[in-house]
Order: sequence, then C-alpha cells, then structure tokens
Amino acid sequence: MAIKDAALYALIEPVVTAMGFELWAIDLMSQGRHSRLVIYIDNPDGVNVDDCADVSRQVGAVLDVEDPIRSEFRLEVSSPGLDRPLYTLDHFQRFQGHLIDLKLRQPFEGKRKFRGVLAGVEEDDVLLQMDGEEYCFPIDGIDQARVVPQFDD
Repeated sequence: MAIKDAALYALIEPVVTAMGFELWAIDLMSQGRHSRLVIYIDNPDGVNVDDCADVSRQVGAVLDVEDPIRSEFRLEVSSPGLDRPLYTLDHFQRFQGHLIDLKLRQPFEGKRKFRGVLAGVEEDDVLLQMDGEEYCFPIDGIDQARVVPQFDD
C-alpha cells in the first residue's frame, strides 16, 4: 500500500509542512468525469476547520499554477480522524498496539477483511495479531487499513 501518486505528494508535501502540519496522506479518486482529491493533514495539537481551510487555500493555489490533475477535481482537506487510514510502513509502526481493520487486495485463507491488534512491521510486512496468532501481510497486498477507535468507559 504505497503512496498512490508520488509526484502529487511531492508537490503538496512542502506546502503542508511549511504551514506546520504533517501530510498524512493524499487520496485521488476518480468519480466519472470529475475527480476528488482528499488531503489528510495532522498535527500533535490537533486539526480544526480553520486549519483545513488555510491548507486548502494554499494547496489550491499551488495546484492551480502547477496543474498536475488534468481533469476537473474537487479539493478536500481533512484530519485523518480517530479512524485514520494507514498507508505507509511508518503509519503502521506508529500505531503498533492499536486495533485495526485491514482489507487485502486478494483473499487470504478465503477472507479479505481482518480485524486485529497491530503488532508492528517487519521489513515490508505488517504484523497483525488475531485470535492468539500473528499473521504477516505484505504492505503491497493491503488495499485499505484503518485504526479502530477505542473509547474508555
């Protein structure tokens, strides 16, 4: 599960970083003739609506000048949220010990969807503990992964 568009990421990341945020991920989705570009930003102090609006203006200006997306698109800027998507090995490593939902590109033992505790990473593999056993999934075989929010009573 690699960054889907490295050139687009490389264009956006310096802008987001200069504004004091971490570029968590980008997601470019085609929707017919139009596309949707979602930029996830993060900050240890949190992300609010004004932060998203500021980043949207700055990134939008860069995208208008550079024009990396040939079709019409809608730009959205968001926090990754409590159920944040995990894309990179670093993301998986940072959320070690958390419960995650994972969906594979191809079935493993007849299933594509798994829920377990993220045990960490090993080289290019994600380690997931389920039912007392540890499973190893190559990151390239993961279609989607999200943290499952846990709330204390």
